[in-house]
Amino acid sequence: MAALVSFALFAILMGAISIYGYRRYAKPGRIYEQLGGHAALSNPLVDKVSEDQPGLTVTVIEEVGKNVPISPEDAALARRELIAAGYRNDSALPIFYGLKIMACATLVLLAFMLRTHVTSNTMLGIVLMATAGFLGYYGPNFYLDHLVDQRRENLRMSLPDALDLMVISVEAGLGLDQAIQYVARELRITHQVLSEELGLLNLEIRAGKRRAEALRNLADRTGESELRKLVAILIQTDKFGTSMADSLRTHSDFMRVRRRQEAEERAGKVGVKLVFPIFFFILPSMLLVAAGPGLLQVFKYLFPLMRQFKG
Repeated sequence: MAALVSFALFAILMGAISIYGYRRYAKPGRIYEQLGGHAALSNPLVDKVSEDQPGLTVTVIEEVGKNVPISPEDAALARRELIAAGYRNDSALPIFYGLKIMACATLVLLAFMLRTHVTSNTMLGIVLMATAGFLGYYGPNFYLDHLVDQRRENLRMSLPDALDLMVISVEAGLGLDQAIQYVARELRITHQVLSEELGLLNLEIRAGKRRAEALRNLADRTGESELRKLVAILIQTDKFGTSMADSLRTHSDFMRVRRRQEAEERAGKVGVKLVFPIFFFILPSMLLVAAGPGLLQVFKYLFPLMRQFKG
C-alpha cells in the first residue's frame, strides 16, 4: 500500500514538473524561434481548424488512444460527436479514447488505494472500484454530449441574426456564396461558432464542392435541426429558382415566432415546476413561522394541565 502511494505521488510530481517545464521553457523557446523567421499572413478560419503542436502530455494520451481497439462503427460515431462538438483534428479521436483510458485507470487506482479508508467490506470495495472505472470510462462521453448540446444551442440562438444579415446581403445584390462569406466575416465576434461553420462552408465551396453538397455537409456536421431546415430551404430555393430573399425572410420570421412560442411554453410550465420546491422547501418554513408560536404555547400550558387531570 505504501509503495503504491509513493509511486502515485512520484508520478504526479513528475507530471507536474514536466508540464511546468514545457510551458515555462520549451514552449517560449519554440515561439522565439518562430518569431525569428519570415512573417506571413494567416487565415483565421484555417488556423482555427488546424491545432498547434501538442505537448508531451497530449502526445502520451494520443499514443494510448491509438492502441485502443475500436470498432469502425464506434469510431465513426465518436468522430461524428467530436465534429459536432467542434473538434475536427485527426488526432481528436485517439486523444478522446486516450482520455477515457487514462481517466478510467486513474479513478480505479484511486479507488483501490482509498478502499480501506472508505469501507472494510471486500465486496463494497470491488463495487467501488467498478463504479470508479465506469465513471472514468464513460465520464468523457457525458461531457462530450454536454459540449455538443451547448454548441447546438449556440448555433440555434445565432441563426436569426445571421438570417437577417443574409437577407440584407442578398437584397443588396450579393450572390448566395458571397452573402455566406460576408455573414461569416461579420459575425466572427458576436457569434463565433456560427461564423466558423459558415466559414468552413465557404471554404468547401471554394475548394470545388457543389453548393448543395457543401450545405448538406454543414447540416450533417452540426446536427442542429434548425440549421437542417435552413439548409433544406437554401437547396430547394437554389434548385427551383425562387426568390432567395423572400425565402430567407419567411424562415427568419418563422424562427422568431417559434422562439417566442417556446418562451411562452416555458413560462406556462413554471407553475407546475414550482410545485415541488414550494411543497418541500417554502411550505415547511411558512408552517413553522405561522404555527410555531401556537405550538409552543400548547406545549407550555396544555401539557401541564393534562398531567394535573391525569394525576
